[in-house]
Amino acid sequence: MNNGFLGFDASFMLDFVVSALVLIVPVMLYSLYVVKVQKNFVLHRNLQVVLGAILLVAVTAFEVDTQWVHGGWENIVNKSPEAPRLSGEAFSHVQKVLWFHLIFAVSTPLLWGATLFHALRKFPNPPLPSTHSKLHKRLGWLSTIDLVMTSTTGLWFYYAAFIATAV
Repeated sequence: MNNGFLGFDASFMLDFVVSALVLIVPVMLYSLYVVKVQKNFVLHRNLQVVLGAILLVAVTAFEVDTQWVHGGWENIVNKSPEAPRLSGEAFSHVQKVLWFHLIFAVSTPLLWGATLFHALRKFPNPPLPSTHSKLHKRLGWLSTIDLVMTSTTGLWFYYAAFIATAV
């Protein structure tokens, strides 16, 4: 899976994760609409569980591809050591963007996982508002903000590493 499908010479899995980052935020916002406006707690729970499972599988596959198949993100960005796409300041900039992205990319599954774990344990089945609702609302908004930041910074990394260098 050396070649992606978005046309910017990234790996297939990197293109897949970038596409997922674009799609996941609207689905998350729809899930918030479903619970906040429609009061459909079952659909909200189900959407969150499915989103969490899909992202867990996608990120795991991405990490396996990045670390084990390609030997690190540097080898995806600079496929040809003889003619690297990024070097010097440009490489350093992309590396800084990646480190900033990783703050959110690491905290998002932890925070979202904790939110899901506690919700599944503390809400009745079928889910209804309860004493856990106040904490769940805080954790949910923090998870949402974290996910939006993961998506935004992930797209920023992709742009800096592949799109800006293609023009």
